[in-house]
Amino acid sequence: MPDLSKLQPATQAIHAGNSIGAASGAVVPPMVLSTTFERGHDGLSYPGGFVYSRYDAPNRQSLETKLALLENGTEAVCFASGMAAIAAVLHALGPGCHVVVPDDVYFGVRGIVEKLYAPWGMTFSYVDMTDLPTVEAAIQKNTRLIWIETPSNPELKITDIEAIVKIAQPRGILTGCDNTWATPYFQQPLALGVDVSMHSTTKYLGGHSDLLGGVLIFREQTPLSDFARTYQKAGGAVPSAFDCWLLGRSLATFAARMPIHASNAAQLAAYLSAHPRVERVLYPGLVADPYHQVAKKQMKGGFGGMLSVLLKGDQANALAVATKLQLFKHATSLGGVESLIEHRKSVEGPTSLTPDNLLRISVGIEAIEDLLADFGQALG
Repeated sequence: MPDLSKLQPATQAIHAGNSIGAASGAVVPPMVLSTTFERGHDGLSYPGGFVYSRYDAPNRQSLETKLALLENGTEAVCFASGMAAIAAVLHALGPGCHVVVPDDVYFGVRGIVEKLYAPWGMTFSYVDMTDLPTVEAAIQKNTRLIWIETPSNPELKITDIEAIVKIAQPRGILTGCDNTWATPYFQQPLALGVDVSMHSTTKYLGGHSDLLGGVLIFREQTPLSDFARTYQKAGGAVPSAFDCWLLGRSLATFAARMPIHASNAAQLAAYLSAHPRVERVLYPGLVADPYHQVAKKQMKGGFGGMLSVLLKGDQANALAVATKLQLFKHATSLGGVESLIEHRKSVEGPTSLTPDNLLRISVGIEAIEDLLADFGQALG
């Protein structure tokens, strides 16, 4: 096997970590469902390298090897969900600290912040991450982390990652980036100086809407990465062997899927931006988008498969269009091969800052002609 670090990401995603089936000669790594592993003849050692599946397991180890390589990280730590991965980062900071987060952060993050960590004595400032002076002004003496989400969910704001790192590093503040929407295919936060990159692996990395997971990928080994590993093992929020196997299988087609997602999204964004029933399209790939230049600087090879559209009219009109679509299923989540659309305000609740007329669109890899036709009939 050649040096995997010197291979292209598409090759790494297929071949990295595939030693599980070495004994049998299996080309496809098998799923190892055992929760416990036998000791050696001395009664003390574990010849296979595994003790108990909460601590480590073959499929999880294989998966973490693949994921670390995708972002050129030193280590990847997998969790049962993206929210569990974010919780590990916040838990590492400890009570009494302060965190700067985007004002349009994913509503699930706002939920754990307010329900789990605010009562723990942690404080948070919600700021517009595209306004650098505002970010600097939000920093306090006890600020430990600046959390970036770019593109943001669901308004696709683009944060200048390098600029945030330049604010944080001289002050000894950690930076974390939710890279779920951009994926490692289009954006490499660690290369831009971020300490930890987070993914909901449920989304594009899984790509088929059939598994749940999350991962933290670290630029270098630090007390934060050490704590994340301890939190994973001791806390037990680990992905199952089946989910790890599914995700490893899905990564084999990751580099083939992502260009189609991006191409379809770009064409749909252009179509919708010219439609008379559309107020505005939120997509950084559009030249007229206010975040296009920053996105162009830090996203390579495309702008991802997500966009949001503001329709003319009210919430009832937006819901009617979503319901009339036939190929785009009105459902939550994103990043699967199938196209999805969702009215975010109704799922986020009455405290949501999302506009009433916004529909979030996860553009799949179907034929673009069919997707455009579907919107054509729905919009009339």
